[in-house]
Order: sequence, then structure tokens, then C-alpha cells
Amino acid sequence: MSQRNQTGTKIQEWEDVLVAEDEQFPFSLIVWNDEVNTFDWVIQSLIEVCDHTQEQAEQCALIIHHNGKYAVKQGEFTRLRPMCEALLDRGINATLEEEVAG
Repeated sequence: MSQRNQTGTKIQEWEDVLVAEDEQFPFSLIVWNDEVNTFDWVIQSLIEVCDHTQEQAEQCALIIHHNGKYAVKQGEFTRLRPMCEALLDRGINATLEEEVAG
């Protein structure tokens, strides 16, 4: 937004934008491949913990196996943290990573 003063010179006005302190940024729930857990256990866990369909969980398990890791869920930190902890409790290596806006 800009205005002109009495001499005709443009005056630039800046508005401050306040960001809520509790703003949530998008995160990814990453599941890592290991040599311990079976496909069936990972699939079952993704269905029960992440609310995946059978097909989604199977596809995620294959991608995890072939790529070494996969983002099985995206969303707010407060929503994903309990899922991450539940997977860890089941012996599945999982982490949360903040998505980088590109």
C-alpha cells in the first residue's frame, strides 16, 4: 500500500503481519527400513497406527524396503507425534521431519 504526501512523493506504508506463536508447519512421518521387522508387521502397524488401507500400507512397506525410508503420513506435528511414538513402541524406526517449502 502506498500514498503520496503533499509534495507528491510516494510514501510507502508497511503493515506488520503477526504470526500466531502456535502456528503448525507441515511435517512428515518417516518410517525407516530395517532388517528386523517383517513386511506383515509394518503393514499391520501402518493400518492400525496411521489409519492406512491395506493397499496403502503394502505400498508404503515396499517403498520403505526399496528406498530405505518413506514419508508414510504428512500433517501437523501435534497430530503426527503420537503416531510416531506408537510406531517406535512397536519397534519400528520412525522419525518426524519438518517439510521444507520450496
